[in-house]
Amino acid sequence: MDRETIRKIIATLHKAKGFDAKRHCGVIQLKASPLDIQKQMRDEWE
Repeated sequence: MDRETIRKIIATLHKAKGFDAKRHCGVIQLKASPLDIQKQMRDEWE
């Protein structure tokens, strides 16, 4: 590939939207703290 082709490919990749994580922030309402949930989930394996 020549440089111009590579530049065009990179430019199209930068224009891609991707995943918008901010849209999902605060969607799940937890009853316990995330740290407590993580500790509980890890203890289930033992």
